[in-house]
Amino acid sequence: MDAKLKVLILGTGFAGQGHADAFRSAGAEVVGIVGRTPSVLNDVAEKMAIPYASTDWQAALQACRPDIVSIATPGGAHYDAIKQAIEFGCHVFSDKPLTDSGETSAELYQMAMQKKVKTAFAASFRYMAHILHAKQLVASGAIGEPVEVECISHFNLERDIPFGWSHRKEEGGGRLNNNFTHMISIVTSVVGEKILSIMGEVRDDLGRAPIVEGVHNFKTRRDFIPKDLNDPALKWGESNVEWSYTVLAQLESPFAKKPVSALFKHGGLTPNFDDNHIVFHGTKGAIYIKGHYGMGPLFYWGDSKTWEELPIPKDIVDDLPDISGDTERNWHYLARQFVKDISGEPYTPYPSFKEGSQYQQLIDLIRNNNNWTDVSHLQ
Repeated sequence: MDAKLKVLILGTGFAGQGHADAFRSAGAEVVGIVGRTPSVLNDVAEKMAIPYASTDWQAALQACRPDIVSIATPGGAHYDAIKQAIEFGCHVFSDKPLTDSGETSAELYQMAMQKKVKTAFAASFRYMAHILHAKQLVASGAIGEPVEVECISHFNLERDIPFGWSHRKEEGGGRLNNNFTHMISIVTSVVGEKILSIMGEVRDDLGRAPIVEGVHNFKTRRDFIPKDLNDPALKWGESNVEWSYTVLAQLESPFAKKPVSALFKHGGLTPNFDDNHIVFHGTKGAIYIKGHYGMGPLFYWGDSKTWEELPIPKDIVDDLPDISGDTERNWHYLARQFVKDISGEPYTPYPSFKEGSQYQQLIDLIRNNNNWTDVSHLQ
């Protein structure tokens, strides 16, 4: 295609600006941006040289007539905007979660299929270099048949981060929406995309958070933690969503005869004693990756019966966007594949609303917390 694809961005914060950079890097033209707060919106549009800025999403669709819309707001604001974009005939790139419920996510997926528009879902930490390396190793048979995956992370987040969307289920908050979506995407990308069964437990161990005005960027929210948390004038908002979870899943793998077991253990507020990590165990070896999202380094256990650090292969290094931030680099990688697909060029398969819808339905099941067996009567 000779003409550049036109992109309209919804959201002015860290994600909105990151999506805009990613699509520009992929060769698309960012023609407009929509935000909620006029002063912030105008500042971002001017800073990023985006020609059109509006607080009205429907008007922006009409004025910009984009080929692609990029949804970069908290998940609770996704449904109406995505629905309108699909009805308008736009391809849609959405950050996670797709919506705040499995039902509405499934509806959007079906709408996109019916309208024949392409979709991308930014559970994009599957594009970390060491995750791509693990995918190569597993596919090559380096660990034999995969049998078990372990994902352990404790974030020790500040309990007094100002109250906002991350504290509310209806706004797309919770650790399942904002951590598990990445983790399940990472594991399925390496082992196999088909999820056979799942169970889990969630816990809200936060309770409340201080209400503070002026927080517009998710990345800088820590800067707004009140200095005096005992101030009687301070107002508080109630959390209604999980800050910790434990999930067990069984995955079908093209590399194994039996289902692969996967454990996902995450504590949003609890400190880690040892490294956060991801481990892939097989019948003949194992892969250990330090970091909650596979930041690395990667270690391999094979015939030597010792853990050996492996460098990232050159083909993976050469294919990664030259971007310093992990989140931003992964957006660039996904946007590049999405633009290639829409343009009719060869591309690597990427997560779509199919995965976004499935993950949200899984999250609804996990949040039910109905997997417990009462054994209190046993002697």
